[in-house]
Amino acid sequence: MTFNGFPPEALNFFAELAVNNDKSWFERHRSDYDNYVMAPSRDFVVALGERLRELAPKVMADPRVNKSIFRIYRDIRFSKDKTPYKTHLALWFPVNTGGAKFDHPGYYFHLEPGNLMLGAGIHGFSKPLLKTYRDAVIDPNLGPSLAQAITEVANQGYGVGEKTYKRTPQDYDPDHKLAELLLYSGLTTGINLGIPTELFSAELVNYCYAHYQNMAPIVDWLENITGMD
Repeated sequence: MTFNGFPPEALNFFAELAVNNDKSWFERHRSDYDNYVMAPSRDFVVALGERLRELAPKVMADPRVNKSIFRIYRDIRFSKDKTPYKTHLALWFPVNTGGAKFDHPGYYFHLEPGNLMLGAGIHGFSKPLLKTYRDAVIDPNLGPSLAQAITEVANQGYGVGEKTYKRTPQDYDPDHKLAELLLYSGLTTGINLGIPTELFSAELVNYCYAHYQNMAPIVDWLENITGMD
């Protein structure tokens, strides 16, 4: 099917779900979820994936749940909040060179009532990848290229994820000129866009692609180090 935008009913569904977050309500409105959220999501994943391959030929765009489409069910096993459903749509397009999809950078799409957030990068480094990242930061070639990528993206109005650590990790020089970059446990960039008119039309593909293109320097840098031995 051709992607023609998300219908306003998709936002209405999540707004109502936030007020009625229980299984009985969801089951009564499952057809709304299937028709207004899942159906356009599948078409969008396919259409955007075709465009994203211009940026990253290895990007994964798989219109299945637990692939590019996050499941709507919350994991409540260890949470005090026992509401069963997420009240947003989340899509993930990893630049996958093999292995776990969250050990590679990618492009993220997050839609909820009142806001579309687009992001890119890696939310949290695995332990082995964290060391690879830190070693890359202090590398005389890779470190400066990361700093340049971050500056380029930030200068276009995109935020860069918050630092996790307060102190330079052990075995790394706290006086290194890029020591601030050692304080991250993941590296992401993103922007909140409200609800653009493009959301409701086929133009959403080009709209997202333009933002992801601006974020690509960080994704490209991360793709480079995740492919390192």
